Amino acid sequence: MSEEVLSQAELEKLLSSSRRDSGRWQGSSSEGGRRLAQKILPYDFKRPERVGKEQMRVLQTLHEGFARNFAAALSTMIRTIVEVKLTSVDQLTYGEFIFSLENPTCFNLLRAHPLEGTVVLDLSPTITFPLIDRLLGGGREAPVTAWRPLTEIELLLVRRITNLFIKELEKAWSDIIPLKLEIERVENNPQLVQIVPPNEVVVVISFELALGDIRGMINLCIPYNALERISNRLTSNTWVAYSRREPTPETIAQIGRNLRGATVVLKVQLARTRITTSELLSLRVGDLITTSKDVRQPLLVFVEDVPKFRARPGIFKGHKAIRIEEVIPNSGDVIAD
Repeated sequence: MSEEVLSQAELEKLLSSSRRDSGRWQGSSSEGGRRLAQKILPYDFKRPERVGKEQMRVLQTLHEGFARNFAAALSTMIRTIVEVKLTSVDQLTYGEFIFSLENPTCFNLLRAHPLEGTVVLDLSPTITFPLIDRLLGGGREAPVTAWRPLTEIELLLVRRITNLFIKELEKAWSDIIPLKLEIERVENNPQLVQIVPPNEVVVVISFELALGDIRGMINLCIPYNALERISNRLTSNTWVAYSRREPTPETIAQIGRNLRGATVVLKVQLARTRITTSELLSLRVGDLITTSKDVRQPLLVFVEDVPKFRARPGIFKGHKAIRIEEVIPNSGDVIAD
């Protein structure tokens, strides 16, 4: 077998051609990478977003209304003004939620029927002890926050606030699902409680409670597996559909009482006709306008520009008056004369 030896010129030509090919491939790959990078969105596997944006918006709207109702009910209970504001609705892992809490704290484990799993209600000590002080008849001065577990008597007092929270929360969720919440137990150290694995996704709904100059947080933690079964109900259209209820005699009577004092505009149409602009401009006091309406035909009575009655003209105690003779069942079928 004969061996062919390349000259120096042939070697340089071969190396230069390989450099050009390498540069062309590198350039095309970098351009493709830039195009691909424009379509790539960052995703954090430690914090997966398993709850849709529309469902998060429904949860936010639902608990904004709950915060107002709970503030009013709590103000009535402790007989002082309390402000409750929804601060955030986030989804994160259970481990992140646990390590963000204070220790010790008032960590309530709730059983939510018919949802699966356990729901957590956490009350921060910065607001728990002032509420207890107020329930025991304390004044406006800010009590010293005690960083210790609650005693048995304090737990019984906090249970009143927790039960009120549960009652208002059940009302807020009634348009989506008939929720029944029960307190299973109360813990002091949240890091010793594991309702789901640490990397499991949970929805944390945070409220800021203000009692005078004192502020503290209340956190409601709902695991994703509890929301998964009812995710189809957490949409704007479905929520509106569920909120529609059949009117009861009480609601009909209440609406009637509210409308009874409302002021409406009542107009009576004597007749209709057409004249030209020159005839309109030439009208003088005492002129007569003829119409095609028969004097024996009833008059139309309008309520807020909607024909509602037929009436006869007359005089009552020296004043012009009308007498209602017929109720118009369907105003759309009326043709004014």
